[in-house]
Amino acid sequence: MTRTMPWGAGTAPPLSATLLNLVAAVLRRASDLLERRAARLHAAAEAEALAAAAELLESGVETVEFHAMHGAGGAPEGALYVNGKLVGTISGVTRL
Repeated sequence: MTRTMPWGAGTAPPLSATLLNLVAAVLRRASDLLERRAARLHAAAEAEALAAAAELLESGVETVEFHAMHGAGGAPEGALYVNGKLVGTISGVTRL
């Protein structure tokens, strides 16, 4: 089933339809721009994480510990230890 437009082949679409089409085009362009920006940020974050992982592997790390629970040995939630030293916390992560 097709819906016929309220204007015919010989008449121009109303201003409201033109404005809606213009707004839709602007939103599509903004969406494309944001998608490209997100892809660049993701690639940069992924490269940074891979570099940090490679650095850890090359440094001869013997043990890496992650404490997910606050009550696990008094460690803060999301604590990440390398060779027994606290190197940071991972926010929002409770399990690995």
